[in-house]
Amino acid sequence: MGYHEASAALTALKKEPEFVWLNEVSSVPVQQALRHLQTAFTNFWAKRAAYPAFKRKDGPQSAEYTTSAFKWDGKALKLAKMDAPLAIRWSRTLPKAAKVTTVTVSRDAAGRYFVSLLCDDTVQPRPEANGKVGIDLGLTHFAILSTGEKIAAPNTFRKNEAKLAKLQRRLAKKQKGSANRRKAKLKVARLHASIADARRDFLHKLSTRQVNENQVICLETLAVSNMQKNRCLAKSISDASWSEFVRQLEYKSRWYGRELIGIDRWYPSSKRCSDCGHTVKSLPLSVREWTCPECGSIHDRDINAARNVLAAGLAVSVHGESISPICI
Repeated sequence: MGYHEASAALTALKKEPEFVWLNEVSSVPVQQALRHLQTAFTNFWAKRAAYPAFKRKDGPQSAEYTTSAFKWDGKALKLAKMDAPLAIRWSRTLPKAAKVTTVTVSRDAAGRYFVSLLCDDTVQPRPEANGKVGIDLGLTHFAILSTGEKIAAPNTFRKNEAKLAKLQRRLAKKQKGSANRRKAKLKVARLHASIADARRDFLHKLSTRQVNENQVICLETLAVSNMQKNRCLAKSISDASWSEFVRQLEYKSRWYGRELIGIDRWYPSSKRCSDCGHTVKSLPLSVREWTCPECGSIHDRDINAARNVLAAGLAVSVHGESISPICI
């Protein structure tokens, strides 16, 4: 069954007494849902995605309104079949003279509602910065910069792990279908949302700061999916969200005219002396500070690695082999 057959079936369904409630909302979001379903099946048959799954009633929800189903006057937003505009607390201002083409209303598992407005916008490159930085990502410290600065890991999940486990135990004891279970489930969802929001806020602030301060940013490529196979570190690696940090650096660098350089993951950044270039044969993870046997320089393991990453990145840039790092 394709979109046209599904649309005809929906029209017939609205006439049945059992589904008369479908007429209480605008037809546009319902038709958009059918279009999304058609796209999902098209991607499945083209082997670009998995088989479409049924949506959960208590999971994230969304409704998409196209131009004919909303009114936007630059200040207030009114959706079809609504008597009054939405009471919105704006997180940002829209570009001047922006033409809004699509409005998506969504609700997350924590019961929070969001509105996103789709419009055309142009990001202007920023003035060239003077800084150049190498970044070494870690767990104890989220990022170690070649300048010697160490940025502590937020550990948003670890800090709330005990509280989350307590709420999940309470949820497991509630009777299925009861009001108390719904309340307990909402508390768990709200804590998950709080953890995700705190992590996202930290990553955006750090990535924006690095892009604002530096013209060239160098860091190692990371095979995160392989690293997560270590069951002792998998939870901490997931909590760190290195992949999301690199993703933000990539698109912000494109926006603002910065150069993001990826270093080969096998480059011996920790074992190589950043002063003389001597590479030691072995350097266990337990060794956090070491002395170069060639020149006698004393190195902090992570700061030395960040400096080597910067040096290698600048060498790559000079030879015109710039590669954006990708966390797989």
